[in-house]
Amino acid sequence: DCRRVCRQDENSLWVPATPQEMGNHVLHTTFMGTDNSSEVTKSRAKRLGDAIGSYHLSIKIDLMVSAVLQVFQLATGHMPRFLSRGGTMSEDLALQNIQARLRMVTAYLMAQLLPWVRGRSGFLLVLGSANVDEGLRGYMTKYDCSSADLNPIGAISKGDLKRMLLFLSKKYPDFDVLAEIANAPPTAELRPIDAATATAEAGHSQTDEDDMGMTYEELGYFGRLRKISRCGPVSMFRKLLVTWSHLSPSEVASKVKRFFYYYSLNRHKMTTITPAYHAEAYSPDDNRFDLRQFLYNTKWTRQFAVIDDIVAQHPETDKDKND
Repeated sequence: DCRRVCRQDENSLWVPATPQEMGNHVLHTTFMGTDNSSEVTKSRAKRLGDAIGSYHLSIKIDLMVSAVLQVFQLATGHMPRFLSRGGTMSEDLALQNIQARLRMVTAYLMAQLLPWVRGRSGFLLVLGSANVDEGLRGYMTKYDCSSADLNPIGAISKGDLKRMLLFLSKKYPDFDVLAEIANAPPTAELRPIDAATATAEAGHSQTDEDDMGMTYEELGYFGRLRKISRCGPVSMFRKLLVTWSHLSPSEVASKVKRFFYYYSLNRHKMTTITPAYHAEAYSPDDNRFDLRQFLYNTKWTRQFAVIDDIVAQHPETDKDKND
């Protein structure tokens, strides 16, 4: 089986001398950076590729991004700008999304042509890289690197992924880069780097949790209550009011409302999600696992009004007013 997978003569006596040698036959990795990418992330990608033995490339896709934007400018007479450079939020999101979507296009191009480049036949499967919490929040671009043939981590939570990487880094010391990746602040690196706020660990000023307005740990709570406990906005708020007793009722209400707003706004993305290995009971995969509507009233008018009433009548709210 090993010889067949590695495209070796099945009648030969060839066996890979190391896992990395086999990895070089099977795995192909590409860091698809732009001017908005950090050297820290590029370095981690290269060292991870070396550790697993993949056929690794580091490329920049700025030429592709620029070409698409020039076509848009020729068609409309307008050139979008990032928010930090005087543009609107709509322009900013569009500029982030075009980078993300071009990575998907590039990944499929590589999957078709890298075997040819290496003197081999056939094609490769593209692996996706979005996790269950990003899908739940909708913190992904539709048809970006979350779109692939298979997604090994598509139904694994961010917390479990981090714990798995830390476990593997301890069990296999040669893979110490895994611990560095696990402990790095998650970042999309789609906006220009702000040197004043970029951290050494992230290498970038844009971080996932700041963008989302919630932490991955909080998303784990939301996901389990939504799917496993079958909670809507009101019942989730009531449960978290007890679980998050360190927060005021108004803070809990704000977090629940924010989650349900973005969950309902982005639910449509789950209808095209890549097939994934199911390892989490709260996966939002619409096609095979989480069969529910994908069009919602994002205002949740009745539910949010009930939450507001509960907050107003809560003893802690009266205490805050008296203080």
